[in-house]
Amino acid sequence: MRYRPPAVLLAAAVLTGTFTGCGSKENDVVPVMNSNTEATATQTNDTTAAESTDETTSAPETTAEATTSASEPPADLVLTCLDSVEVYSDETIYSILTNKNVEILNGEDKVDTAETGAHTVTVKCSKDGAYFEKELAYNVTDSEAPVVLNSGNGAAHIVGTPFDLSNYVGFADNYDKAPTLTYSGDIDPDTLGSYPLTATVCDSSGNSTSWDLTINVAETAPPVVYDESGPTFDEFISQYGGEGKRLGIDVSTWQGDIDFSAVKNAGCEFVMIRVGYCYDEEEPTLDDHFAVNLANAKSAGLDVGIYYYSADNTPDKVKRHARWVAEQLGDTKLELPVAFDWEEFSKFQQYGMSIHDLNELYLQFADEMKKSGYDTILYSSKNFLNNFWTESTKAAYPVWLAHFIDETDYTGEYAMWQMSSGGTIDGIAGKVDLDILYS
Repeated sequence: MRYRPPAVLLAAAVLTGTFTGCGSKENDVVPVMNSNTEATATQTNDTTAAESTDETTSAPETTAEATTSASEPPADLVLTCLDSVEVYSDETIYSILTNKNVEILNGEDKVDTAETGAHTVTVKCSKDGAYFEKELAYNVTDSEAPVVLNSGNGAAHIVGTPFDLSNYVGFADNYDKAPTLTYSGDIDPDTLGSYPLTATVCDSSGNSTSWDLTINVAETAPPVVYDESGPTFDEFISQYGGEGKRLGIDVSTWQGDIDFSAVKNAGCEFVMIRVGYCYDEEEPTLDDHFAVNLANAKSAGLDVGIYYYSADNTPDKVKRHARWVAEQLGDTKLELPVAFDWEEFSKFQQYGMSIHDLNELYLQFADEMKKSGYDTILYSSKNFLNNFWTESTKAAYPVWLAHFIDETDYTGEYAMWQMSSGGTIDGIAGKVDLDILYS
């Protein structure tokens, strides 16, 4: 059973509207953690890059001086581009051009959209047998509002302690690493009661998201209760077995000593084993049972993959830790991939990353694992697969879906489904996660 922080529900995806400000500034706070409500988002940009692409006459013709290679641009040159494109959008010179009367020689070249602000791109052209270059100017803008990952609704604040809303909510922005959190409403942290607030998160481009929540000032925080009822492995086989599917489990030190021969005899075909974890530490910690679990699962004839529980937030850490994962395996061959398991979304803003940043870190982890000869799979819940991980990221490597339900309604592609955290199987005392691998 993997470690799970308190349950987090995605409060809202981005909604559009007309931005009129970044919310009340009367209680400025900076970011962190817990719960669920409806959110409304506003944004500054009235026109997205995709909409602009259809308007071939909306952008004025650039007047930038040409850089010549063989000749000056002709006097009747027509060469214009979009005034703006969305940050991180996949653009080429061809895709941003709005009008031209010349042949474009480097139209497939990528356009830089990695940072907001003014940019230029050099277009190589040919007209009437003459070659020349012209520089076009465009802007990169961010029109996406921040996303609420954890609304904090119903969170308990201990009476008599300083109140900081950032301890109870979680949020992220596609571009801004440090969006600003403010709230309106009154709360007395020294008096028991329920206090309605309106929180607002604003990014550096002026896009904002607001939502309502209630904070309960209480004597103690209520215990977190997980519903870990699930099928026996025999029931699991009966309900989910069949052609094109293999049934297995994932384990860590939380399962204690495991009799993998009994697990195998119960009908289990594979196991995903936790190699280790890294929260806020600089270096990963090896799972206490990893070595014995790996050796005994192999000896029992089970197919094996592993997973790494990560809270990495820099390229250096994630690459270094990927190499550490490979070192723990030594010369052991795996039948299944190495899973990247990042679950710290309830306090995501504490890690100083944008949504884009974490997507990039996962791809860098996978690249490092590939250098060591191992395949990678992305582990994530339905909520975050839908609202955090990008389509290009999910398409790059297989997905291991976590959705604790009898029948998932996740519509994306996935290679493996973790459908319960409350299963039971011979050879393990206590609960275990149950997984379906599709072939």
